[in-house]
Amino acid sequence: MEKQHLRLILNGKSSDRKDVRAAVAAVRDMGHDVSVRVTYEAGDVARLAAEALADHADTRIDTLVAAGGDGTVHEVVDEVLRLMPGAEKPPFAFAVLPLGTANDFAHHIKLDPSDIPGCLRFAARASAKPTDVGEVNGQVFVNMATGGFGTKVTAQTDPNLKRVLGGAAYLFTGLHRFSELAACEARVEAEDFEWEGSFLALAIGNGRRAGGGIRLCPRAKLDDGFLDLTIVPYAASETVLDLLSTLLENGVEGLEAGLVQRRVRNITIETSEPVQFNLDGEPMTGTSWRIGIRQNQIDLRR
Repeated sequence: MEKQHLRLILNGKSSDRKDVRAAVAAVRDMGHDVSVRVTYEAGDVARLAAEALADHADTRIDTLVAAGGDGTVHEVVDEVLRLMPGAEKPPFAFAVLPLGTANDFAHHIKLDPSDIPGCLRFAARASAKPTDVGEVNGQVFVNMATGGFGTKVTAQTDPNLKRVLGGAAYLFTGLHRFSELAACEARVEAEDFEWEGSFLALAIGNGRRAGGGIRLCPRAKLDDGFLDLTIVPYAASETVLDLLSTLLENGVEGLEAGLVQRRVRNITIETSEPVQFNLDGEPMTGTSWRIGIRQNQIDLRR
């Protein structure tokens, strides 16, 4: 096996994990180089992304590993691409070391968050495959952009509850706070498609799951040049609780009539009131959204 250089950008919240240290040692024992950079405060990922690009020019970096949750994966890829001119592909591949609570994207690419050394060994030996990324108002996402009711549930879930319950915390929060959350009114336009109305949840998936394992875009692929659009229309108020419970427990596959699904390349969404969208768990708020796909923008170890 050719010697690899892996650069980890490690979320500082996980810097003292013994399994991370064991993972680094295991990959070094395989004969590879592993350099680790740890985040401490806001702005560190941007600085470390720039450092990785500069270091690569002198000492080749084969793989930049986003070591954290889905938000860390999002931030690392977004910051690197922000520094790249035009549509140029980054000079190294990306990989994921899943250290978050839900690890939705890691599950999609079949990583096991309970085996961190195995995940880093995979990053050292797996093929780097061309992978799409999505874009919302100029900011990229790797896994999924979600808006509406489900997004608010994710945002309002107590981090302490997530540590105790894991992905089930989102279900707990949704069931106990649903009465506080109103429907979102939107107009959605894509190629040969228009939709207008109130929605409970809206997802644009490059990956398949978000919010702690909810399968919102179950047929999405990472390299097909399309985004999968899913709209869950708002139901009559007396059925909202049942709809939310089904959505959070079984994903959209558990829902019956009324679901809207399309494969699209470009989408515009206009909302009557400001709504929050989450890009891989990172929030944006607004009323006007321009969404597209960047086909084969990165190489990903998967």
